Amino acid sequence: MVVSCGQKRLVAARRAVLAVALLGCLAPVALLAQEAPQEPTPATQAGSPAEMLAPVNVTVTGSRIRGIDVETAQPVFTMDRAAIRATGLTSLGDIVARMPSAATPEVTPQDTLSSSNDAGGRYVNLRNLGAVRTLVLVNGRRWTTSLGGLTDLSTIPVAIVDRIEVLKDGASSIYGSDAIGGVVNIITTDRFEGASADVLYGVNGKGDGAQKNGNFTWGRSTERSSIILGASYEDGDTLDDDKRALTRTAYGPRHPLDGYNMGPYGGVVDPRDPGNRYVINHGATDTANLANYHPYDVNSTADKYNTQQDMSFRAGSKLRNLFATGRYNLTDDISLRGMANYGVRDTRSQAAGYPLQSATGRPDGLFIDPDNAYNPFPGYDTAFFRRTVEVPRMDWAKSKVFHADAGADGTFQWGDHTWNWDVTYAYSEDRASRTTSGNINLVNARKALGPTTTIDGQLACANAADRAAGCVPWNILAGPGGTPDAVWRYVTSTTTAHETTRTNDVTANLTGGIVDLPAGTLRVAGGLEHRREDGRYVPDPADSAGLTTQLASAPTNGGYVVNEAYLEFDIPLLTDQPFAQELAVNASSRYSHYSAFGGRTNNKYSFRWKPFDDLLLRGTYAQGFRAPTVADLYAGTAESFESFLDPCDSAYGAAASDAAVRGRCAAAGVPANYRQIDQSGAQITSNTGGQNPSAFTAGANPRLKPESSITRTAGLVYSPVYVDGLDVTLDYYKVDIRDVITPILAGDILNFCYVRNDPTYCGRFTRAANGSITSLDESLVNLGSLRTEGYDLGLHYRFPQTSVGEFALLSDSTYLKDYTQRSSASAEPRQLAGYMNGVQGLYRVRSNLSLDWSWERFGATWTVRYYSGLKDSCWSSTVECNKPDTLNVISGVDGVSQKGGVAFNDLQFRWATPWNGNVRVGVNNVFARKGPLYYNVSSAGGGSPPYNPAFDIDRYFYIGYQQRF
Repeated sequence: MVVSCGQKRLVAARRAVLAVALLGCLAPVALLAQEAPQEPTPATQAGSPAEMLAPVNVTVTGSRIRGIDVETAQPVFTMDRAAIRATGLTSLGDIVARMPSAATPEVTPQDTLSSSNDAGGRYVNLRNLGAVRTLVLVNGRRWTTSLGGLTDLSTIPVAIVDRIEVLKDGASSIYGSDAIGGVVNIITTDRFEGASADVLYGVNGKGDGAQKNGNFTWGRSTERSSIILGASYEDGDTLDDDKRALTRTAYGPRHPLDGYNMGPYGGVVDPRDPGNRYVINHGATDTANLANYHPYDVNSTADKYNTQQDMSFRAGSKLRNLFATGRYNLTDDISLRGMANYGVRDTRSQAAGYPLQSATGRPDGLFIDPDNAYNPFPGYDTAFFRRTVEVPRMDWAKSKVFHADAGADGTFQWGDHTWNWDVTYAYSEDRASRTTSGNINLVNARKALGPTTTIDGQLACANAADRAAGCVPWNILAGPGGTPDAVWRYVTSTTTAHETTRTNDVTANLTGGIVDLPAGTLRVAGGLEHRREDGRYVPDPADSAGLTTQLASAPTNGGYVVNEAYLEFDIPLLTDQPFAQELAVNASSRYSHYSAFGGRTNNKYSFRWKPFDDLLLRGTYAQGFRAPTVADLYAGTAESFESFLDPCDSAYGAAASDAAVRGRCAAAGVPANYRQIDQSGAQITSNTGGQNPSAFTAGANPRLKPESSITRTAGLVYSPVYVDGLDVTLDYYKVDIRDVITPILAGDILNFCYVRNDPTYCGRFTRAANGSITSLDESLVNLGSLRTEGYDLGLHYRFPQTSVGEFALLSDSTYLKDYTQRSSASAEPRQLAGYMNGVQGLYRVRSNLSLDWSWERFGATWTVRYYSGLKDSCWSSTVECNKPDTLNVISGVDGVSQKGGVAFNDLQFRWATPWNGNVRVGVNNVFARKGPLYYNVSSAGGGSPPYNPAFDIDRYFYIGYQQRF
């Protein structure tokens, strides 16, 4: 346990949070915790000590002014504890992702090929604008982020959550950077009396992906103090590709023989005639005899390999979390408070063995030495290719997240008005490491493929010093099982990279009434914030130096200081007037100064107008920004192997049908009959393209400036008095973002150069004489713009009580009217609404509909989650291409595959036992629906097979039990 009495060094590092950390030392045992009881306990009844500890006025998400309903001027969605439990999910990230306004984040648990330390976490992405543009708060304060600016919601245990508030609006004038897409504010339980234990077990219909969760919470309150201690444990098993026909092959059951890649049988390139490639006959052992080889057919699967059978579909993870919070009333007007949270997440995933070949993407490629006994071409440096299926690549990622804050708040009277103040110091730290095995040590591999000799009748490495260091000759051309374990131990590599981010944050807020106007009190809030962000990434030295097949990357080290100040005013204009039961405006402004790029001011204006009691009209205009992260500014260059479609490909690229593109490719020196080659050396066979054999590079840019945004919203809340229990909300939103910070992916760079004829991008890559791309730069830039526009509709109705119980109907939907990207000021806009866009589905409609029933001790909830259809890349011009004449705005090639929508149904039953327990049993995806496969899904969004990560992969059963003491 990090918050331990005996760890003096760690406690010293936490400095001002010592008082909070000591709360953890009060725990008598390591406890398992979930949610606080849904029913009121004696400590939460009116007049109880716990209630007396709570502030009289509360601050809502989106405003710092206390005690008024300013949240009604902004679209805030709230999910309470009962709704959280009804999902049957144990991760906040998965729970928030169910909201219609949430989208698939940049990194998902299905991103099992990622080398990022963020892989395996759970992130939230509002308005399809990216997780880096969604601000995550806990009790109104910033939470721990990674080097890339992502907040892992899996490190916040569901056990401590009272409710989730989602502000679907820009809020940079209140909270500063990152609040472009919106704000997710996790409100934790602050009052608890007694103890609660909760366990949950869930499993997929195929018997894998089991979820095991155990929690315990204990709390105690007196007249002046309150303390809550808790712990949680969660274990989620891996989902493997080979369990299901849907995921067993790279492109699903409709194309079972496509997507095969480099195989496990050793192959060579004839050094006398490089156009000839041979593969060892299956089962042959004499690899030095060329008679045991046959010609390699790149268009056949006979010598290739289905890598899916060795891959994880979704990473498994374990999470352990400890939590402590406390409050002490120093006087009637001043309270001290503190919170500490420590979580450890372990993520594990598996990828197929490395596709090793002489062309490793680096100039010092491997070759079989001319004097190696296994070389079928003695006297020649012989190029080879072979997948090392015996040693799959394994990833173990560990993230240790610590957050603690300590502060004081209170009230005082100024004239006739009550003022509230608070001061808080918060410290956040994320220490992450990623260990990878199954890659090849290129130094040792070169020696093992070097000259051989015979010693005592045994083949050995010719160099005595290499033998003394453990060198064993490697017959790389032998088939599966032909390599001894001693060789694997010598040539394989296990490496570890480390990452650390730290945030020191001091905030002070003051709010209260200034003067009484005829329509009410003019209220104000103001505050200061000083924040320091530091980050460091240390790759394994061998990886960084390019001495292994792990993707190389350079170290990162940097940080910046932020000083901010804000003011917010709420001004009542009219009240109790005809057609103006209430009319008020709210204005706020925040100045932020970053040591990395200078100052920035953001303003926000909103109004709320109730022409009569049943109807509220509201609207906002907000300026926002996202500052570059430490990684954006200071990260070293890194390698990646990209999948893309080259527009100059003469069969499937834009050049096949567009004479202008064909001419630009020819002018660049690309041969007229050029065919794109994938990593196996085969020509691509569809519009989906293929993975490049050479590594591309990406990196940071210290000259980046912030993204800027304008958010506009307008809406209404209608609660007709003549229909008791009905609430209707309708909101319009439009977000415009400029100077987007983005890596330019390979496919986009090539399309912008050749299809859109933008020469800005043509200098980012180089080609060989045969047309193949040998290098490409995907480094970050401020480039282009992004616009999204749409509507949110909420219909909530609680039926009159009946003899068979109470019923409630809840419906929340989002309609995406527009999602437009522009790569640069001179480029044509791309209207992507309704497309599968690499990582996220830009659905025109997303909707949740729930029917809830409760009667005495029993209850049930039925929920329908609907996703509308999407446009996707065609498999080819004649296969899975129901709109062949429609331009695919993503690829720039004619041909779109329109795929239908899908709905998933969830059911949960509840029973409150007479002995103060609670049982819940549920099935998610009751009818085991499967969504369509999308060929435009990137590796982060599902990769191969290209299954949308937003969709359920199977029917999921769960049972949970909670006992209160």
